[in-house]
This record gives sequence, structure tokens and C-alpha cells, in this order.
Amino acid sequence: MNDFLFYFQLGWEHIISTDALDHQLFILALSAIYLWQNWKQVVVLVTAFTIGHSLTLALSVFDLVRIDSSWVEFLIPLTIVITAIANFTRIQFDKRSLRLNYILALFFGLIHGLGFANSIRFMLASHQRIGIPLFGFNVGLEAGQLIVVSIIMVISYLLVNRLKLPRRWWVWVLSGFSLLVSANMCIERWPL
Repeated sequence: MNDFLFYFQLGWEHIISTDALDHQLFILALSAIYLWQNWKQVVVLVTAFTIGHSLTLALSVFDLVRIDSSWVEFLIPLTIVITAIANFTRIQFDKRSLRLNYILALFFGLIHGLGFANSIRFMLASHQRIGIPLFGFNVGLEAGQLIVVSIIMVISYLLVNRLKLPRRWWVWVLSGFSLLVSANMCIERWPL
């Protein structure tokens, strides 16, 4: 149980801490196009991201995947840039037009998982089984993401549903903010 709680805390902090701005921006950009009434879709979306994230972590712990960390640190904000730009191109916000987001969340989760892969590889003792640590980390990650998404959904409900701010403006403001900050991160983290 101690291993589970330790890794749960790591997963939680991986999303909630002040050092997790890139992950928070990704969640912001990813969920910007959804409203309170779409909460089920957002939960599936965030879970797809967690699945991708956990697959990469598992592969890296077994030393099956290794990518230069300077490239990973660049690719993470690039996923935010791509997601934010995709949000600007949305014409409709119905279920059918948003299906691609599940694939993007899963794929981008693979990239984001690489960001923590080296750290978790070094934390696990060579004799330690990875099941409980990875499960704990991913449950903590998912819990943190759901908190961030819940905050975004509540604010969207207040602004779009109650105060009648046009949905497109809401999407553009969140996506624009995510795009500007993450583009700056890409420039700062350029690996070459």
C-alpha cells in the first residue's frame, strides 16, 4: 500500500504541481472545446490520454523505449500547439466532429509519458515489480487530470451556459492562451 500511495502522489503532482504547466496547458487545450454537458466525453478523452501515458511509462520501465529527453521536452509543448491550432479550425462541436480528439489524446499521451519515463525508471528498484507503482501513478495522474478538467468545466458552465458567452469565444480564448504559452515553450526547448 505504501508503494501505491507513493506513486499515486507522484502521479497527482505530475498534473497538479506548479511545475506541471505543460501538462495543465495540454489538458486546457484538449478540454477547451467541451462544455459541462459533455463531461462524459471529456472523461473518456482524459482516460485515453492516461492510457497513452501509461503505455509509454511501461515500455520505458522495461527499457523498450528511449528517446533523448531534449526532444521529449520539445515535443510536449508541440502537442499543445497542435491541439490549440486544431481547436481554432473547429466549425462544429458535435460528437462526430470531435472523434479525432480521442486518437490525438491517446497519441499525445504517449509523448507526454516520455517526459516522466526516465524519472520513474530510476525510481523503481531493479527487483521491484512495476504493476503497483504504475497503477498508483496512473490513478494519481487520472485523479489530477479530472480535477483540472472539472475546474475548466465549471468555469465553462458559468461563462458559456449561464453568462451566455459565445462558445467559440471561450474556445478561442483558452486555445489562444495555450497556444501562446506552449509556442514560447517550444522556442525555449528547441533541441537543436
